[in-house]
Amino acid sequence: MQPAYYENFYEIEKKIWSLLDDAVTNRTSPFRIPVFISGSQNDFDGRIVVLRKSDQSKKLLQFHSDIRSDKIKKLKDNNNASMLFYDKEEKIQVRVKVECTINHENEVTKQSWLKTGHMSRKCYLVDSGPGTESSTPTSGLKPELDNFEFTMQQSEVGYKNFTVIQCEIKSLEWLYLAAKGHRRARFEFSDYTKGYWLIP
Repeated sequence: MQPAYYENFYEIEKKIWSLLDDAVTNRTSPFRIPVFISGSQNDFDGRIVVLRKSDQSKKLLQFHSDIRSDKIKKLKDNNNASMLFYDKEEKIQVRVKVECTINHENEVTKQSWLKTGHMSRKCYLVDSGPGTESSTPTSGLKPELDNFEFTMQQSEVGYKNFTVIQCEIKSLEWLYLAAKGHRRARFEFSDYTKGYWLIP
């Protein structure tokens, strides 16, 4: 028996958002760690990010970064990017085209920083930014920080490096792998949602 979303635009979109919403809090969800791809024609790359927010009403996805990361420069040069999600068990792939906003030391980052736990704040306490060359293998952290020997108050210094990337979804493609026959659809978001069937 095929699922409700097999050939129904409404059910497909409902399923996609249920997977995205679940991924924000479910650490075992494959959708929690999508591939984020950004850059320009001659300089683009992808990396795994952690999904931190999903908002269907605003068609918004969100993740955290370090302001010193090279992807920040790429996004400043070109704020169009894409995200790739895949769930092997669900047999669902979702490719998303987004327009990104970089938030740094503003109300968005303040609210997200307050929700960022002790262990996660460690990432923003490195002296040099991600991707900086080093003469030795290193985490970039001082030993006392590497061992979590710091308080939440001491971790506040990391806020200056903390960045929230908000990704407004412009369109997405859904692919469902089924023995009976694969199904593929595209959704475009402007004033309203418009769906199209595609050959898988």
